[in-house]
Amino acid sequence: MPAYQYTARDTTGNEFSSIYTNVESVAALRGELAKLGYMLVRARRERRSGGARGRIRQRDIASFAYKFAGMYSAGLSIATCLETLEQQMDNHALKEVLADVRRRVQAGAGLKAAFEAHRRVFSDFFLGMVQAGESAGKLSQSLELSAQYLEKHLDLRQKTRAAFVYPMVVGIVSFIVVTCLLIFVVPTFSKLYERMHVELPSVTKALVGLSLVLRNQWWLFLILIASVALMARWLSAHPVVRIRWDRLKLRIPLLGPLNRLILVSQFVRTFGMLISVGVPIIDALDAAGKVAHNQEITQVTADLRQAIRAGRPIAKSLRVHNLFPPMVVQFVAAGEEAGVLPDMLKKGADLLDKEADRLATSLLVKLEPALTVLMGIIIGLILMGVYLPMFDYMASLK
Repeated sequence: MPAYQYTARDTTGNEFSSIYTNVESVAALRGELAKLGYMLVRARRERRSGGARGRIRQRDIASFAYKFAGMYSAGLSIATCLETLEQQMDNHALKEVLADVRRRVQAGAGLKAAFEAHRRVFSDFFLGMVQAGESAGKLSQSLELSAQYLEKHLDLRQKTRAAFVYPMVVGIVSFIVVTCLLIFVVPTFSKLYERMHVELPSVTKALVGLSLVLRNQWWLFLILIASVALMARWLSAHPVVRIRWDRLKLRIPLLGPLNRLILVSQFVRTFGMLISVGVPIIDALDAAGKVAHNQEITQVTADLRQAIRAGRPIAKSLRVHNLFPPMVVQFVAAGEEAGVLPDMLKKGADLLDKEADRLATSLLVKLEPALTVLMGIIIGLILMGVYLPMFDYMASLK
């Protein structure tokens, strides 16, 4: 929905300006402000949807959830908490979002409904936790658990990304070196061999041809890259391709086991936290499946919901799917028997996170020498193609 930058007048005649997000038209904006006791003076539609100028990071959401939980547990009202946090917020984009949430709450909307208007900022997990906290009277606990979950998820993702910084650097350096060789080195030797009337082997001819295209028709590479990017974007939106890609990510050599651990950990942790605050098991499974953002886990979630509705224990339902490690299934079985399922799910997710961290480190140890050798082979083949005619020429002189 669009957003409007507006100026309004309160009951005392004072004018103020702000931004109202997720409203269809100026007439709808006038109606929303009238509910709050304000009169619209003028309004202008923002170019960017949602009115969020700047980036809202999930770590900002976690910090907000921690502060919100602390203030609410101290006895402050929801509207007061939101207004105070809005005033203290340094992130302008999140400040505008909180202002809109506060207005909706003051107009009588539920907290979950107010947050739901900004689904691009607040995840399904966060919304589910807020709804459960409102329903069970555990809003402070729900918000604090949400912040803990976001921090856990962000820390794991940061560790995983950090493990692959070196491979990315090696790849970028290799690309720059190869490009420089093709643009500057190969043409120099090509002219030299042309003056020497040396017969070029097939490898050198291929390098010279690639160098000519890169120097004179570089725009073709830009078109090719743009075409590949657009094609990948179109394919990723196709349901069948998306399902196959999600399955491939879990089965690809080396990276597949790591992706599986991260995915299952996120699913298990989300499921455990949701049921710990009173969310029904079926609803918790549905939310956990959405948070995972993987089509295969979505299909598994649908099977789990159907099996649980039929009266099967959760552990037996999980055991049917090879996606879940036996350790997790055992934790779930023990939790069901002892009546401490949320705690056992949390312990299982913690162990999966540690295993994912260990696997990422081990994978990096294997990738570093492999990438170094690969880079050496590629550069060596290019240099061999460049110098091979020279060797042949020197041999003919003897």
